[in-house]
Amino acid sequence: MPVSRASVPTTSAAKYMIQLCKHWGHRLAVDYNETTGKVVFDDDRKCVFHATPETLELEIETADEEQLARTQNTVVVHLNRFAFREPFENVEWRRLQ
Repeated sequence: MPVSRASVPTTSAAKYMIQLCKHWGHRLAVDYNETTGKVVFDDDRKCVFHATPETLELEIETADEEQLARTQNTVVVHLNRFAFREPFENVEWRRLQ
């Protein structure tokens, strides 16, 4: 299963993570607290968040490359909706697997 990570520099990481989890929690399986979150899009796709004082860490795992690219885009688009005051245009994903 392909896995990728990204670090997004922001001092509002916890705020954005919680907003994303609440947003997706209306229709997806979501679990979160003040520093970590997990969104299960379906059996083959999930995103894990970790909020630090200076970054929002993202890790996505999917079944294939197409899903990975699509899910990365989905997460960044939604993040930018909530972070419109500091848009993240160049999120750099690193492949782990």
